[in-house]
Amino acid sequence: MQLRLDALDTHLAKSLAPLYVITSDEHLLALEAADKIRKAARARGYSEREVLIVERSFKWGELLAANQSQSLFGDRKLIELRIPTGKPGKDGGQAMQEYVGALNPDNVTLITLPKLDWQTQKAAWVAALQQTGVYIDIPLVERAQLPAWIGTRLAAQKQSADRQGIDFIADRVEGNLLAAHQELQKLALLYPEGKLAFEQVQDAVLNVARYDVFKLNEAMLSGDTARLVRMIEGLKGEGEALPLVLWAMAEEIRTLLKIKAGTAQGKSVGMLLKEYRIWGPRERLMEPALRRLKLSTLETALQEAAQIDKMVKGLRAKAFAGDAWDALLQLGLKVARG
Repeated sequence: MQLRLDALDTHLAKSLAPLYVITSDEHLLALEAADKIRKAARARGYSEREVLIVERSFKWGELLAANQSQSLFGDRKLIELRIPTGKPGKDGGQAMQEYVGALNPDNVTLITLPKLDWQTQKAAWVAALQQTGVYIDIPLVERAQLPAWIGTRLAAQKQSADRQGIDFIADRVEGNLLAAHQELQKLALLYPEGKLAFEQVQDAVLNVARYDVFKLNEAMLSGDTARLVRMIEGLKGEGEALPLVLWAMAEEIRTLLKIKAGTAQGKSVGMLLKEYRIWGPRERLMEPALRRLKLSTLETALQEAAQIDKMVKGLRAKAFAGDAWDALLQLGLKVARG
């Protein structure tokens, strides 16, 4: 049974299933969901807890043994199986199918996994977990969803902020939800309940953002120059490899150029997006970006990317002498501004 994260509290208030599976790369939300399940299990008398971590030396017989063994005091048991890699292997997949086929009624099992790739999601053991247990797939909180998430968290601690304050927080915690949680808790410690002034937020919230190089395309496509500047400066400060950042940016420019050229030949944007396998948030941003950008701008941008590549490799062109990170920023701004 698939269950949304926001429905977990209601579910646990009514019943406790014998098997829960949490899969997510959003560590804070996964941890909070697991804590809620642990709390509900303790409240219903599952006082013993056994934790198994799948590492190189792990023997899958330990899982089957944990399911069959009884507590010395006859207590009901919570069994936690953590698979940090999300890859149990052939033996592990088979063991989990056997396990869920013979769940012990005296136990509750909690399995935690990272976000599974599309190929792993098709595995037989994943299907067995989904059919037998409560399966909670927690998506990442994307930048566009972050202000609403912050507002909800502030409300939970009986505080609020205006849009300027919430946007200020979002800009400084993007990509680092655990640190975002800590910054919001700090606001609860520093200031009383009620509405926070922008100056209070500005004074208290640190810049703890962690940027994903593969989110640069969102800033470029949407024309969000402020976010683009923050991301490139952040990636530089974090020591991200410049060739990787350049590659990600150049690939997006190359894709835009191909689609723009295709539309010039009379092909529809929708057909081209399918051809280049573009969907989700990126698909929604693509069409407005294509309207904004000229074919000549994209051609020039791709040429500049090639020149920056030479700079990175120490083959500086006269017209592009200088700092490669600055040249990369100017390239991104060219595309963002159109």
